[in-house]
Amino acid sequence: MDNQISDDQLRKKLTPQQFAVLRQKDTEPQFSGPLLHNHDTGMYSCGACGTQLFSSEHKFDSGSGWPSFYQAAQDKKIVLQTDSSAGMARTEVLCASCGSHLGHLFDDAPQTPTGQRYCINSAALTFHKSAPKKV
Repeated sequence: MDNQISDDQLRKKLTPQQFAVLRQKDTEPQFSGPLLHNHDTGMYSCGACGTQLFSSEHKFDSGSGWPSFYQAAQDKKIVLQTDSSAGMARTEVLCASCGSHLGHLFDDAPQTPTGQRYCINSAALTFHKSAPKKV
């Protein structure tokens, strides 16, 4: 992780909910995130450091209540680690640049090309809309 940002810096930059998700590994309430129903074309970036993580091209409606992606934009932009909290074993998804918590990865999406579901908190992301393509 090469882009370490102090908690003090992030408290000034982020909303309390964003800070709780990104730094304290909290989860936003199901079906509450503003990016859940975003259908615009563009890139989803880490809300803490701005690293591009997920493309709208790989976003799908999983019905889980959180933005879901079937693959990351680039594998080296995320880190996966075992999360044994909440009484279960899950795979946590972290930003490789700054170590911020993004959400979890599940192998329960048979309707996707990868069979995977990156279940990511809206509060952990920022969205950058792509400019329309000129014809």
